[in-house]
Formats: sequence, structure tokens, C-alpha cells
Amino acid sequence: MGGADPSALAAPPASAMIDVIIVDDEPAARRTLRECCAKEADLHVVGEYGDGRAALEAIRARPPDLLFLDIQIESVDGITLARSLEAETLPLIVFVTAYDRYALDAFEVSATDYLLKPFDDQRFRDTLARVRRRRGTESLTQRQAGLMALMTQLERNVQALAGAGPRILAESGSRMHLLDVADVELVEGDRNYVKVTIGREIFHARSTLQQAEKSLQTQPILRISRSCLVNVNHVHELSRTPRGDFIFVVDGGSTVTSSEGYRESVREYLRRLKISPE
Repeated sequence: MGGADPSALAAPPASAMIDVIIVDDEPAARRTLRECCAKEADLHVVGEYGDGRAALEAIRARPPDLLFLDIQIESVDGITLARSLEAETLPLIVFVTAYDRYALDAFEVSATDYLLKPFDDQRFRDTLARVRRRRGTESLTQRQAGLMALMTQLERNVQALAGAGPRILAESGSRMHLLDVADVELVEGDRNYVKVTIGREIFHARSTLQQAEKSLQTQPILRISRSCLVNVNHVHELSRTPRGDFIFVVDGGSTVTSSEGYRESVREYLRRLKISPE
């Protein structure tokens, strides 16, 4: 009599499987979530979307058990999408966000799960453990109430911060600082972190350059290479290399140079700043 197939023994029953939809406009972020889900035997990714409208149609057509939802997506933002879901088939939601921790109290208050980008495997597993517990104990009414509490708290946060300029959280030494994005001169990528330059001070934040660019969208931000963003409001001096690349000197004295791959886009941006005769 042959032995049982170990993989069959390890597989969860069909009723325990969790259908998952991933919604994030960053391909790398979707890939990370997909790879994390693939390591969990009870997760079944049934769809992934980079566009909010397409995602909403898919969710309504086939509601998943669990939704990983980026807050900052194009066309229909994550909060608007969450508000548009059918109450009767509301999935468990894990909001995926690049918001700094200063803005995350809304999630803590509502006990709604979230992942702060960039996250590691352990953070994903911790979040998933809470999701599994919620799935077994939380009623649909409780789920709806939690989502409404989150929306209410987010709206309060927006109103409280309406009079203040956008801020980002970054670290210098062992201290955390809230930085006004209008003061940021340079942002440079450094693996899972970014280096933020303000004057002669350097701060570090756990983020990707693309996430940092979104956080700075109220500023005239110019990407001059794959790893560097420049706030044009702080450019003090501009020159060229013999190869034709651009050298930027910002107010605090730091100097950065554009790369060949971004030469044309930088040239076009600067051309639009020229004063031309009528």
C-alpha cells in the first residue's frame, strides 16, 4: 500500500483557501505581494491590477476573500475604491501604503490592517496572521464598521493637516524628524532607503525613490537619473559636463549630475523654463 502524497497532506482544504486580489500601480510592489502570497499555502491570488477602475470592476464581478489595496493608485485611489465596494461582499482589506508613520494613526485607531512600504517577509506574515484571526472571528458588520472608522479618522487627519504643508518622516542619527517637503533639496536612492538632503543636513527614510517622488508631488521635482530627484525650487546653479550632462548645485551646496539616460528629459524640462521673446 503506497504512502500518502506529502504535498496533498500539506494542502489546506478548499474551504480554508483565501482568494486574494492585489491592487497597486507599481509593478514591483505587485510582484513583491505576489511572491509573499505564493509562500502561503492557503492564499490563492485570483487577480492583480495596476488600475483602480479595472480593479473595482473585477472585485464586483468576483469578490475576493482578501484585498491588498494600495492607497495611492492612479484613476481611482484606494480609499475611494474601498468606499465603492459592495457592503454585502466586503472582503478583508489590507491597505498597502507608503505614508509615513505620522499618518498611520488612522489605521491603528480603526484596527484595520496595513502594510507600510517597503515591508519584509516577517511584517507580511504578522499582518497575515491578524487577517486569518479576523477571518475566523469578525462578522461582516464588524468589518464594515472598521472600514467606516478608518474613513472617518482619515478625514479628520486630512482636516487637521489642511493648514500645514505636506511632511515626511525621516531619520538623522537616532532621532526621527518631520520634514516639510518644500524644504527638501535632493532625494537619492540607496537600496531600501532614500537619502534626503536639506541644506547641509542629511536624513534617511525607509522608502523607494518612486514612493518618495509621490510624497513630494506638491513640489517641482525633476528626476535626473535612476537614483536622484532634484527639487527645482532649490537649484542655485546649473552647468554642463563635456559630454552634455547637467550639473545641479542646490542651495545647501550639494552637487549632483544627470545621467545619460535622462539627458533628453532634463534638457526638455529646462527648455520650458527659458524666457523666450514673443
